[in-house]
Amino acid sequence: MKKKVLVIDDNEQNLYLITFLLESKGYEVITAIDGIKGIKKAIEKKPDLILLDIQLPELDGYEVAKRIKSIDEISHIPIVAVTSYAMPADEEKALAIGCVGYIKKPFFPENFIPEIEKYLFENKESDKHENSGC
Repeated sequence: MKKKVLVIDDNEQNLYLITFLLESKGYEVITAIDGIKGIKKAIEKKPDLILLDIQLPELDGYEVAKRIKSIDEISHIPIVAVTSYAMPADEEKALAIGCVGYIKKPFFPENFIPEIEKYLFENKESDKHENSGC
């Protein structure tokens, strides 16, 4: 079964590039152009990973991450911030609210998939340990 990745970003060019990169590696991609739609799609589609822009209209990515982490049925889904916010304090804030990773824009396309896969497969490894009683 294909792994599902939800991409929440209001920039169409970013959505296109990230979708292209993920689909070229066989991932199913779900997109949302704002935080409210992203939260709804996370609940509806139950992705394996969420890639979240921090700079979103209405609800910023920090608030979106907080809300996702507060909803029991989707709180386990790993969130990776993908953002142009590049200060160390921004990364610390993203990690503090529950993001498992932080990717700075612009990113190198050849490095993007290996970085994303760390979080997809790291999450599955921890699921195996949890399910095995370890």
